[in-house]
Amino acid sequence: MNEAPSVVVSGLTVSYPGADGGRPACRDVSFAARRGEFIGIVGSSGCGKTTLLNAIAGFIKPSGGLIEVNGVPVTHPSAAVTMVFQSYALFPWMTVEKNLTFGLRMKGIRGAKATPIVAKYLAMTGLQGTERLYPYQLSGGMQQRVALARALAIDPQIVLMDEPFAAVDLQTREDLQDELAALTGTTQRS
Repeated sequence: MNEAPSVVVSGLTVSYPGADGGRPACRDVSFAARRGEFIGIVGSSGCGKTTLLNAIAGFIKPSGGLIEVNGVPVTHPSAAVTMVFQSYALFPWMTVEKNLTFGLRMKGIRGAKATPIVAKYLAMTGLQGTERLYPYQLSGGMQQRVALARALAIDPQIVLMDEPFAAVDLQTREDLQDELAALTGTTQRS
């Protein structure tokens, strides 16, 4: 079966205004990604990798080109696409459990319905027992695992990751990569 791409980026350019009239962070980027594919973006620091991800997520507006997710042009953030940032982006005033349930609440999943989902992703990321802790009480690697668990808990169609395992130790990184690969293999939609 020849399945249509889930993400299509065509001629994408993103420029930031500046004294020089604006320098493109991304210029004429094009690719397509199908459901279940892992795509890696490789380049030197400052070449526009994060900008590209932010545009796909709908956080920034392109200067030119087109981005489509499941055939729909990206004009704003949506629940279909989630992002795990380099900086953990956790809510410091919320416990680990509340951080995980934030996206679930936005989807209308609350209380007893959210409990098994939170438990599943805490177990997957090795964070059982941290539910009542606040981000400042966790190591950097643990905070990043909370961010990953939060992103996956909402069951998005697309997960964008901006160096999500940079702050975790080698063993945890390998474990999370294995879990992520297994998860994508078992949750593909038909």
